[in-house]
Amino acid sequence: MATPDDMRQASTAGGRAARWGWALYDWAADGFSAVIIAFVFSAWFTRTLAEGPETGTTQWGAALAVAGVAAALCAPPAGAVADRVGPLKPWLAAATGLTAAATAALWFVQPGAGAVALALVLVGLGSFGSELSKVFYNAMLPRLAGPGRRGRLSGHGWALGYAGGLACLALVFLAVLGGRTGGAGVDAAMRWVGPVVAGWLIVFSIPLFLLVPDRQPSGARPRRALRDGLGSLRRTLGQIRRHRDLLRFLVARLVYTDGTGTLFAFGGVYAAGTFGLEVREVLAFGVALNVAGGLGALAGGRLDDRIGPRRTILGALAGVVAFGTPLLFVEGAGLLWAFGLPLGLCLGPIQPASRTLLARLTPDGLEAQMFGFFATSGKITAFVGPALVAALTALFGTQRAGMAAVVLFFVAGVLLLLPVDDRRRHG
Repeated sequence: MATPDDMRQASTAGGRAARWGWALYDWAADGFSAVIIAFVFSAWFTRTLAEGPETGTTQWGAALAVAGVAAALCAPPAGAVADRVGPLKPWLAAATGLTAAATAALWFVQPGAGAVALALVLVGLGSFGSELSKVFYNAMLPRLAGPGRRGRLSGHGWALGYAGGLACLALVFLAVLGGRTGGAGVDAAMRWVGPVVAGWLIVFSIPLFLLVPDRQPSGARPRRALRDGLGSLRRTLGQIRRHRDLLRFLVARLVYTDGTGTLFAFGGVYAAGTFGLEVREVLAFGVALNVAGGLGALAGGRLDDRIGPRRTILGALAGVVAFGTPLLFVEGAGLLWAFGLPLGLCLGPIQPASRTLLARLTPDGLEAQMFGFFATSGKITAFVGPALVAALTALFGTQRAGMAAVVLFFVAGVLLLLPVDDRRRHG
């Protein structure tokens, strides 16, 4: 007799082309994260546009924090309304278009009066659109692959994201900036960074819009969809205790995602300050971690389909704790690489397995709404980790004490995830 999971797998939309079109969006979107947020534009902003590195870092962090909180607050209601309307592509197109337009407009940012404010507004808008787009993108996953194939598909997408971010970074660094990080001509060349990244996002997102089948329209008028969607959201908030495993998972993810975000935010600072790496060495270490993370996402996707997403996440979190704890005590760049690369490998499966676990736990018809909560659980307390690291570092006078807090986030994530049962869907 066919099980509900078998029936869902049989009714998944699209074929191989649709699944690759979906996964390629990760490749498209991570160019913005790698080039604008993480490496190139952020470094140029703090070094050239801001009054100084400390002031620039504070301004940059504040802009991203505001964008993240705004996206976290908007994600659940937007997802709830999208579930009532039906199709997800128009919402994804709007969010992607906002990111692309704001990124392309960085062309107008040049050193001089008003440059700081303009850059922060545009980057904030781009980040807001990027975070919101993930709600509708992730909500497509359950329809594209059955429970026995979602892990691999999610892992492929996440791995393509790592690879796409690095590829876009290489394109910008070599073709746009000519391999330069400073000196004459860099300010002029930097104007092209935003438009190139925007073009990357648009071009590589096209396969999703062409190849991935969308949900059918419900026929609800916009005002009715808004009213019904917000009503559904209120009912879900009131009844979420009925979905105990889903609630436990969202709380667990909130905690371990804080750890992941804090690790990425302070990893380079820790490598430079505690292990004495120079800027080029930090960059090389960061690239190596991304490669390891991509490989981990691929391997984790296959493991997810074999043993389930919950066990995959637990194993990955345990690996992060096992390899991260020695980094609080060891000395020397060699040991940083020895423990850091396997740590990056373990980080890779966590997020792709998290979205497949949510897809498994989500009641039918509430995918976008629940992925809205998923986005909220990843952003709404993102300030806690960095604040705790800063406080402990100041209190004990060493970066090692601050980074110990990151390990505790992962330990807490394991403990909170242990009671979650992912053997059935709650409908």
